[in-house]
Amino acid sequence: MKLGIVGGGQLGRMMAQAASPLGVKTILMDPADDACAGDVGQLITAAFDDSTAAGELARSVDAVTFEFENVPPETVEALSEQKPVYPPAEALRVARDRWHEKSLFQSLGIRTPPLALVDDQDSLEAGAERVGFPCVLKTRTLGYDGKGQKVLRSRADLVGTFDELGSVPMILEGFIDFEFEISCIGVRSQTGQSVFYPVVVNEHRQGMLYRSEPMPLSPLQTVAENAVKAVMDALDYVGTMAFEFFVRGDELIANEIAPRVHNSGHWTIEGARCSQFENHVRAVLGLPLGATDLVGPVVMYNIIGQRPPIADILKVPGVHWHDYTKAERPGRKIAHLTISAKTSEQLEIRAKRVEELLVNDLG
Repeated sequence: MKLGIVGGGQLGRMMAQAASPLGVKTILMDPADDACAGDVGQLITAAFDDSTAAGELARSVDAVTFEFENVPPETVEALSEQKPVYPPAEALRVARDRWHEKSLFQSLGIRTPPLALVDDQDSLEAGAERVGFPCVLKTRTLGYDGKGQKVLRSRADLVGTFDELGSVPMILEGFIDFEFEISCIGVRSQTGQSVFYPVVVNEHRQGMLYRSEPMPLSPLQTVAENAVKAVMDALDYVGTMAFEFFVRGDELIANEIAPRVHNSGHWTIEGARCSQFENHVRAVLGLPLGATDLVGPVVMYNIIGQRPPIADILKVPGVHWHDYTKAERPGRKIAHLTISAKTSEQLEIRAKRVEELLVNDLG
């Protein structure tokens, strides 16, 4: 079988790596001729809106998926006229627009922050009156890793802010004073079967994910799974989906979904019976889903901007290094590592040794 992947970054790379043991060949389409996934799959170098290249991709594979939600919906729709494309175009349309996304959550009874639609400076000021301060202004599309958003703490912060963020459609959200953030990753098959990984606690630094650690037997698991399942069922979703939540006491407040494999699930490569990447490939190609059980204590760290002394990192027992072969650059995710152990205590000791060696450059 052959799988087409729109996007050749690290997520496409890890999908291709997971597909190979299944006997699945991958063909990727990306505008960069040095896209890091090109090391592990056939690469078509073309813009994401190149209809000729998209047609070439569709003719060469059995099914198509994508590695991130900023792929033009028109490309996905055009591909779907020729071959099965999963997740479906509707999931992409909803997830790439924060207003459509939050509106879907609310329609399904999933709690969100207070919201206001912002189309200009006047609607921003009116929305702030309804939502209250502090609040967060976000572009409706194209934001990631903390980009395209600004925290507003008083009326003075409203001045010039609509222009500052690009004078594009936006959404205003009430600021949630949360205790921590979790994500829940689910996978849905073409027949509607759903499986879920243990929820993970996420630690961010300057808006970028720094650390993710599973929470086995968390009391939040069932609530999170129910929300993920409701969204996947509503979208007739196929593939892996991540859902991020703010945790406040015993309640979950929806942050956002990612209609794809997700950074907070990288630990599943070593830490779960079947990784999020393999399960995504299985779902998209109509294969049975794999087990999501936790193998043992595990934690994942992103490597951002600059590589640490890799030889020293690898001296720590239980470390697994995943390099994306990207050039070093401030604020760029260039690798990740996972640490495995037999006990939580052992994991904590190993993680502390690794953290002392990390030199993440967030820019």
